[in-house]
Amino acid sequence: MAQFVTGGGLRIDYLITHDGQARVDQIGGNALYAAVGAALWSDEVGLWARMGENYPAAWLAQLRPFPLHTDGLIRIPGRQDHRTFFAYTPDGSRDDTNPAAHFARIGRPLPPALADYIHSTPGQDDPDVYEPLALRPADWPDAYDGATAVHISPLSLATHRHIPAILRQRGVRQISIDPGERYMIPERADYIRQMLPQLDAFLPSDMEVRSLFGSDVDLWEAAEQLCDWGVPLVVIKNGANGVLVMEGGNGRFGLQLPVAAQRRRRTHLHPYQPPNDPRVIDVTGAGDSFCGGFMVGLAQTGDPIRAAKMGLVSASLVIEGYGALYALERGKDEAHTRLQKLDADKRG
Repeated sequence: MAQFVTGGGLRIDYLITHDGQARVDQIGGNALYAAVGAALWSDEVGLWARMGENYPAAWLAQLRPFPLHTDGLIRIPGRQDHRTFFAYTPDGSRDDTNPAAHFARIGRPLPPALADYIHSTPGQDDPDVYEPLALRPADWPDAYDGATAVHISPLSLATHRHIPAILRQRGVRQISIDPGERYMIPERADYIRQMLPQLDAFLPSDMEVRSLFGSDVDLWEAAEQLCDWGVPLVVIKNGANGVLVMEGGNGRFGLQLPVAAQRRRRTHLHPYQPPNDPRVIDVTGAGDSFCGGFMVGLAQTGDPIRAAKMGLVSASLVIEGYGALYALERGKDEAHTRLQKLDADKRG
């Protein structure tokens, strides 16, 4: 049975790495990367995603050797657009538009599949309209009833607004969301405020936080504001600078935090790899895998700091190789070894 469910997208990835390598037609998607991050700590992880008739069946076969339940994968009629492109530039930034320019930059022809590509998230800021591959409340599979925790990866605003209520009705005790970058803007702030009280944890990136509150915002102040809007736990993913964990008080649902709202605890955790570590090959899926590990850790221990460390370990294994499944080949023993090393980390 799936105790831990990761909802989101299954994608066909096209990417250019920071050192100018092209990786095309790769199995990916935020639901899968989050599931991988979770499966490093549990054998009871379920995938929840929509996919078109054109999603490669052979890729689903690749999942069979791993502890991932697939009862929540939903085939919908017709060919659907599963493409995702992003390029990492030498200065460390990431761009998900204009693939022709990026392939030209590295001296490679544009893959024909990207000829008409714009970006992978059109319409995700619409509060009322679901994209074809966006999960909706009716998609929840009966097979996952009884799940302890659900993490919802970046999808449409409509998905994130309406899914948590049905999950509570189906008995899910812990719900976390990683927001979609397209709707983390001031014009959608009211919808975000309505969504946060339904959650146990909110896990935006630093870029998404700055998109919502302004480029000069202090990240801790932003986390305080998000907690004021009603979510008991905020974790800001800050790339090579690790994560910021703000414990905002007791949750109203399954999560109980050890601090009162009036004395919120702030914790900065460093990533597993130090800066410029040569083991870092491809950072694709780092944030999603962090969220998966965090979900399992929070449900298993009730400790947000322990959960964040488990998330950092999941991310550390994903970024040392190519592809969504690489980390699972490293295995749980390596994950636990790394967790012990993070416990011994004395960096301030």
